[in-house]
Amino acid sequence: MPRLSMIQWTGLLVFLIAVFVLVPAYIAASGRTDFYYTLTSVALLSIASAGVWLTFYIGRINIGQGAFALIGAYVSAILVTKAGISFWLSLPLAGLFAALVSVLIGVPILRLRGVYFAMITLVLTQVVTLTALALPVTNGAKGITSIPLPGEISVFGLTVIPDFAGLENPRLAFYYTSCALMVLTFAAMYRLVNSRLGHLCRSMQQNEELASSIGVNIAYIRVIVFAISSFLGGIGGAMFGSIAQSVYPSSFQVTDSVNFMLNCFLGGLGYVFGPMLGTLVLYFGWDLLFELGRYQLLVYSGLLIILMLFLPNGLLSLRIRGNGVAGR
Repeated sequence: MPRLSMIQWTGLLVFLIAVFVLVPAYIAASGRTDFYYTLTSVALLSIASAGVWLTFYIGRINIGQGAFALIGAYVSAILVTKAGISFWLSLPLAGLFAALVSVLIGVPILRLRGVYFAMITLVLTQVVTLTALALPVTNGAKGITSIPLPGEISVFGLTVIPDFAGLENPRLAFYYTSCALMVLTFAAMYRLVNSRLGHLCRSMQQNEELASSIGVNIAYIRVIVFAISSFLGGIGGAMFGSIAQSVYPSSFQVTDSVNFMLNCFLGGLGYVFGPMLGTLVLYFGWDLLFELGRYQLLVYSGLLIILMLFLPNGLLSLRIRGNGVAGR
């Protein structure tokens, strides 16, 4: 794994200070506590988008991340409301269940490439939605409501994480939690792409047949990467369900899956932190164009097309040129 330069360490430190200190201080001073939900959403959407970026990394176009986000949201909600399990335990379990489902689905479909794989993943979100409508455990169209807020975690009598229900401002707690998960996710992503597995993924992205001819088990790597991708989607969905304290079959739709993919394209498929920037720009870009009324979607779509034409490698391609994904 390449060492970070002094400039990169400085940039990382500035980013962490801005996220965990400056932003909360600004919101507290301005009184706009609604920004907490907005920025929390950006953090969680970027986590799910990071999973989609991973599938692009092995040469697959994934438009089904919304399905795994919905699975994660339901698994966490069911464990918390019906099994009485702590949210903090249900969070990784939701991600693991989404990963397990992805393995069962991925074994047959990951053999496909290009538009064929994309079209199958496109319908996954709709399939999961219809399944949620049909299963008794999900309460059908009524969904699962009144999900308790995350409880306290204590170690040897010392409170590590407070009971969110007892806090004056749970939104701030969710903001810190989501941003911490985002930082951990992208740190793990950076580590992964610079590991041996990441190098193998890059070789598969360039030429799967050549990679297979030198002994790379491409089928195994495809499934592993798809499972990691779905795990991140499940984590993001579980957090959204806890914040909203409810989950419905319509909580994640096909549009969300498409947006996860667009976040990766806009930020840059060749950059680990592309999904984070793409999510931020798309989320706020849509809101900024709200004043245009019925022309909002037209202008929004036109700007996306222009950006793709003039910046095919994403917004991060405007940065100082590096020498590969790891360097950027």
